[in-house]
Amino acid sequence: MGKIKTRFTIIAVISIILFAVAITPISFQNDTFYTIKIGEYVLNNGITLNHDPFSWIQGLTYTFPHWAYDVFTYLVYNVGGFLGVYISTCILTAILGLAIFFVHSKVNKNQIIAFLLTIGVIWLMKDFITARAQLVSFIFFVIAIFFIEKFLETGRKRYAAGIIIIPIIIANVHAAVWPFYFILLLPYIGDYLINNFVVYFDVFYFRFKIKLKQKKIDKGKDEQEVEILTDKLNKLQIKLENALAKKQKEPKFLDKVKLEKSKNGKWLVLIAVICVFTGLCTPLKDTPYTYLIKIEQGDTIRNISEHLPLTIAQNSAFATFFILTIIVALFTKVKLRLSDWFMLGGLIVLAFMSRRQVSMAYLVGALVCGKLIVQLLEKYDKKGTEEMVKLIASFLGGTLTIAIVLIMCLTLVKPKLDDKFVPENWYPVKASDFLLNNVDISKMKLFNEYNYGSYLLYRGIPVFIDSRCDLYTPQFNPGENEFDDFLNITNLSASYEDEFAKYGITHVMLYVNSKLNLLLEKDSNYNVIYSDSNFIIYERLNANVEETVNAE
Repeated sequence: MGKIKTRFTIIAVISIILFAVAITPISFQNDTFYTIKIGEYVLNNGITLNHDPFSWIQGLTYTFPHWAYDVFTYLVYNVGGFLGVYISTCILTAILGLAIFFVHSKVNKNQIIAFLLTIGVIWLMKDFITARAQLVSFIFFVIAIFFIEKFLETGRKRYAAGIIIIPIIIANVHAAVWPFYFILLLPYIGDYLINNFVVYFDVFYFRFKIKLKQKKIDKGKDEQEVEILTDKLNKLQIKLENALAKKQKEPKFLDKVKLEKSKNGKWLVLIAVICVFTGLCTPLKDTPYTYLIKIEQGDTIRNISEHLPLTIAQNSAFATFFILTIIVALFTKVKLRLSDWFMLGGLIVLAFMSRRQVSMAYLVGALVCGKLIVQLLEKYDKKGTEEMVKLIASFLGGTLTIAIVLIMCLTLVKPKLDDKFVPENWYPVKASDFLLNNVDISKMKLFNEYNYGSYLLYRGIPVFIDSRCDLYTPQFNPGENEFDDFLNITNLSASYEDEFAKYGITHVMLYVNSKLNLLLEKDSNYNVIYSDSNFIIYERLNANVEETVNAE
């Protein structure tokens, strides 16, 4: 059987790598561009927490929350350009897929279910696969779950070391999600505390009372007192035996819960306390501790798509995934550990609070789903998956499996064949060329829109705003509120002329179909100096007059 499992693993690995490459998008998201530029800046200047070099607005400080990933991405870009960044993203996606497969295989001990769930999870997460720091944190979160599960099972020190090292890596690769590491630990800690102190509280109580009575008996001098104490001791022993017998039967409300006492749980609590201090192992000072809190306090979470609450109507895949999981968990003869129930419930709550957390729900929730499926198969068709593994491990089965995966890959790749790394309908490629060749950008104060600001700074053009949303809010830069001002200007809820005068705007770049452009094209104070089918650039004519007045 060992050779069969090895052949199956090879086929699964090839299939997962092919599928991961096919699912990786060719076109970059806007964050990729500032990632490259910040990586270059950090390598040349180090992390300077008192100055942002990319916005023309003075006095902004940037926190560099994923500086290590930025440096990595720039190094790849420096060697291979955009193609290198794309290839590295394919590799990271493949590593993520393989991590999911091997963790599922080790934890749930079923290769076929691990393989099928891995393909399913990668497909569900296709919207979250991109050249961003989150891709690396996904990988480490999956590995962290493996370390936690294996530590509770075996208590080995190498798994404890891994649990401590991973949050150090995350604090430097993607500090914004560092607090989420503790959300992964909480279900296991809650499981341990309830299993050891809540469910068995009466048992501990009777044992404690027995010890006290025994000490009194040992010290007793009066025979009559010893006799009374001995009688009480015997009654407590009976109560203890009854309490233990009750735990064996398990109450009805716990018939869907697998109660398991872990002798290593107390050490996991200690490890979690140690992990609290791992946020200090970074040049970012207190950023891992404060970043998420500041983001939650600001307006960005109410105005950026990925931070908005989840609506079922707009995410049927998520609804289907979790409704089926809950149905199987509640209405079949399977049990989950308390930690699994806590994890499932917590992930659902987080997903409804923010769309971006749907990714973690798929990533970690699939492991709980796998446990349910494996239990069902063991009850109703224990040998079914073993036969399936043998079939796929055969030459004909392996060939057919890879062929099916290739067909799926071709279906995914075909619509992307004409895609570019930098789509010109998303990013102002030619408009940037025009500015660099025809305008003195050192004196220009450009108003631009959020979605392509990162591309502009990648091109070396100072921006009004970009997708580093934290930079432009008062929570990170007291007294600054460029993010809200940008929203008010583009939504036409404030006078654009008043706001432009406040900032001394000299040029304006907009999408041609933007609401603001409908007004500027009729305003004689704004002269079109460039336009194409997607972008338009205006020169604000009275900007120089304002500068003269201010100088006087």
